[in-house]
Amino acid sequence: MRRSVIALLVLLGCRSPADSLANDTSSPPRSPANALSPPVAGDSDEARSYRAALIRGLADEIKSERVLDVMGRVPRHLFVPKASLQQAYVDLPAPIGYGQTISQPTIVAIMTEALELQGRERVLEIGTGSGYQAAILSLLVSEVFTIEIVSELAAEARTRLSQLGYSNVHVRTGDGYKGWPEQAPFERILVTAAPEVMPQTLFDQLPDGGVLVAPVGPIAQTQRLLRYRKKDGRISSEDLGAVRFVPMVPGDASVR
Repeated sequence: MRRSVIALLVLLGCRSPADSLANDTSSPPRSPANALSPPVAGDSDEARSYRAALIRGLADEIKSERVLDVMGRVPRHLFVPKASLQQAYVDLPAPIGYGQTISQPTIVAIMTEALELQGRERVLEIGTGSGYQAAILSLLVSEVFTIEIVSELAAEARTRLSQLGYSNVHVRTGDGYKGWPEQAPFERILVTAAPEVMPQTLFDQLPDGGVLVAPVGPIAQTQRLLRYRKKDGRISSEDLGAVRFVPMVPGDASVR
């Protein structure tokens, strides 16, 4: 069975209202690089209508208006080529080829909100998939560096993001456990598959004051969505709730 660093499983109904993330109370101006959505060929009034309905459904869980705004502007259907327009805006994972899935919108929103983005960060994402999460991040931060272990997905995502105008996203095929040391440090790191233990390599690429969000735990158990903070060289963690993700696999493991 194929295992990938990027395919994210649906949240298994194990978040309670008490698990909801804190409000994003800061709304500084966005940097010029991400002030406006790029023009997107292939979007439509019908797609925007489905997207608006999806965002209304997320509003009870997601308190950051910036996150909701950006998710309302990124055309998810263009990142789910095998789904119908209506299916692309159902709050569920969807297949994207190579045995992989795109994360459900609720998961994308929760993890994006948990990063506490201010607008000028450089972000490392582990697990590009079809590029949807990277597109969301690109409109909220200065630059996105995203790593995908499946070479075919990385190539497709690179082309798709470029064609859609997300010019501040950089895609690499590689091992997420190693991060992207040549471009480090990253003020924020987002991991979209579950390591049993967070690799020290990623903490090393986080500067003081940085935030890392990731699911952690064995695949046979319910994992925990953790938010790590680095302060004075030390790492602290905050538990944001129970989740179930596929495992994060190293580059020398088989993904087919």
